[in-house]
Amino acid sequence: MLKKPETLFVLGYMLLPLFALISAIVGLTMILGGNRIAGIIVLIVVTQVFTFGAFFALRKRKAVLLQEPDAGQ
Repeated sequence: MLKKPETLFVLGYMLLPLFALISAIVGLTMILGGNRIAGIIVLIVVTQVFTFGAFFALRKRKAVLLQEPDAGQ
């Protein structure tokens, strides 16, 4: 499943950055709402996990695309 460039494209450019943005918003609202420790944990840990996941998916997609023989040419 994670060897298809289409799946890695969706993960790297759409889903994981969206989840990172949503978790950053949730973390900031938790901090502003009074849950400072939990908000900082969400803001730092969870957001970074989604961000690095997106970078990993994009790097893996690039590697998969470079390995594939050119079928259309």
